[in-house]
Amino acid sequence: MGTAPGPEGAGSLQKDSKVAVVKVQAVGAAPRQVTMKGLYFQQSSTSEEITFVFQERENLPVTEDNYVKLQVKACALSQINTKLLTEMKMEKDFFPVGREVAGIVLDVGSKVSFFQPGDEVAGILPLDSEDPGLCEAVRVHEHYLVHKPEKVTWTEAAGTIRDGVRAYTALHYLSHLSPGKSVLIMDGASALGTIAIQLAHHRGAKVISTACSLEDKQCLERCKPSIARVIDVSNGKAQVAESCLEETGGLGVDIVLDAGVRLYSKDDEPAVKLQLLPHKHDIITLLGVGGHWVTTEENLQLDPPDSHCLFLKGATVAFLNDEVWNLSNVQQGKYLSTYLKRCDGEVINWCF
Repeated sequence: MGTAPGPEGAGSLQKDSKVAVVKVQAVGAAPRQVTMKGLYFQQSSTSEEITFVFQERENLPVTEDNYVKLQVKACALSQINTKLLTEMKMEKDFFPVGREVAGIVLDVGSKVSFFQPGDEVAGILPLDSEDPGLCEAVRVHEHYLVHKPEKVTWTEAAGTIRDGVRAYTALHYLSHLSPGKSVLIMDGASALGTIAIQLAHHRGAKVISTACSLEDKQCLERCKPSIARVIDVSNGKAQVAESCLEETGGLGVDIVLDAGVRLYSKDDEPAVKLQLLPHKHDIITLLGVGGHWVTTEENLQLDPPDSHCLFLKGATVAFLNDEVWNLSNVQQGKYLSTYLKRCDGEVINWCF
């Protein structure tokens, strides 16, 4: 089984709060027929220690109804959002590791209509999945899968699908990107940023981006088509709002996709955040009339003057929660098929 770097913690397992000790140990199941092992993590009651364990698992039962049995070829290791699991009351003694997978369909249930054995697919396992992606085979509902284009490798499919869904959701569904729009993509050299830049360029938008280091700046300056302006924020002295207003002739940008923002005064923010992230007032200032602000800041606080400024501009604020499609039955199967249709070859069509 191959592994591909996943979004937000490429090639590593992370948790939101401090990890005091990380241990990996083998845990044997009770005597029974065992054919494979899967990786799980166990969080202590104090939330200060995480243990990763390999648990032996029985062979998967016969696939039923709308479920697909998938042979995993690649699995991305992405961040484990323990805070979200707690809020959704989905805590378990052992939680499966690895959710972005790509592989071959081995068997399908009687009600499966989109796949058949031998199909190459990719998808994201739901939060309540009992099967870890880091396993030889998994069971997954067909709505969480989509056909993998031939030109996309196993590792590419598993390693980019989550950020691809996030970028497409932000630009297409939340901000209605169209040709001629100006877009500010914060931290453009990140996994989410690079995909968002490519999607925005393909749609005919004018892209402005920020770089958090000299290496990121050089990477963004090599992008083709070229980015209209790369703002280096690594030294903490760049004026993001002024640069964007200058680039747009004082009109402001139509769409902002942030990578987090500062909410408080300089004295109340961590040094790293203070250096790399713009203040929420800067975002509001650089946003144009009728603009869309797509934020990843889940604890965004807007004071009455902030809301009044947004009202005067007729602007909107949308929250980018990359799990929302996964948690809502209404969205099942919608985002994945839309995104991966864009990955096969040079000609990419937008699906509305």
